[in-house]
Amino acid sequence: MNRTLVTGCAGFIGSHLCNALLKKGYHVFGIDNLSNGKLSNIEAFRNKKKFQFFKIDINEKKIDQILNNVDIIFHLAALADIVPSIKNPELYFNSNVNGTFNLVRSCEKKNIKKIVFAASSSCYGIPKKYPTSENSPILPQYPYALTKRLGEQIIFHFGNLYKIPVVSLRLFNVYGPRARTFGTYGAVFGVFMAQKLAKKPFTVVGDGKQTRDFTYVDDVVNAFIEMTDNKIKNEIFNVGSGQTYSVNNLVKLLGNNKVVNIPKRPGEPDCTFADISKILKKTKWKPKISLEDGVKKLMKSINEFKDAPVWDPVSIANETKDWFKYLS
Repeated sequence: MNRTLVTGCAGFIGSHLCNALLKKGYHVFGIDNLSNGKLSNIEAFRNKKKFQFFKIDINEKKIDQILNNVDIIFHLAALADIVPSIKNPELYFNSNVNGTFNLVRSCEKKNIKKIVFAASSSCYGIPKKYPTSENSPILPQYPYALTKRLGEQIIFHFGNLYKIPVVSLRLFNVYGPRARTFGTYGAVFGVFMAQKLAKKPFTVVGDGKQTRDFTYVDDVVNAFIEMTDNKIKNEIFNVGSGQTYSVNNLVKLLGNNKVVNIPKRPGEPDCTFADISKILKKTKWKPKISLEDGVKKLMKSINEFKDAPVWDPVSIANETKDWFKYLS
């Protein structure tokens, strides 16, 4: 089981996963349509003998041929972010739902040993209980969250139909080097890092007391690799840091910039906090990197954010108009 396929291989998490798999001796087939992924993310290992890159979309039929040589699929390809999913839900359904269906449908007559799916903790919406367990109600608040949940259901439905073991990892607030730095207003780390480089104020939503389960990308990658264990199958696991940290705490760790507070947004929880007791009990995985250490690691690659958009209250208000319109 050493032949793997990583969809979304040139993306943030996907590129880190490819690199880790190669270091462990796996053969890696990587596919990416480069709509969000970047070739620079795979530059360090693109020419390695055990890595093969294909610029294709998961909706294309070409994927069928690649699957002839694959044992394990890591399915990370997806469109992310809240605002564009509200503005263009058709794109999100085509990528995250139809694309996932095309991938798993193509597995029917192959010799796939396992599919590991990158799900999202956004499926929980605004939870009523913290830490939030895998058994919590599914309450997606926006199209991105809905499409990721539908993708998870598709993986489990057809995995059962085709007798392919599947695992879904619901990821919480992943951050680290190679995080996407362009395009839409999105995750707090990308926003803050660009603002820090530009010596502009950090735009803190609300009073900054809201907390997030910031999980470093290396811990997330190790969780994916742990799922290659033959004994782990047909499970859903939360993947988080085991802690929850306030945005104000993050501001202190990043340091020096002034802060400007912007309006709190509808549809966002005051807290994200994964209950990771299930994955700790059933696997050998555990998170190792604290927020303090993770921020230190990220600061070493801060120049990755030099070309990222520098958001301010006016541009954020303009970008999030539909957010308030539809989710208020």
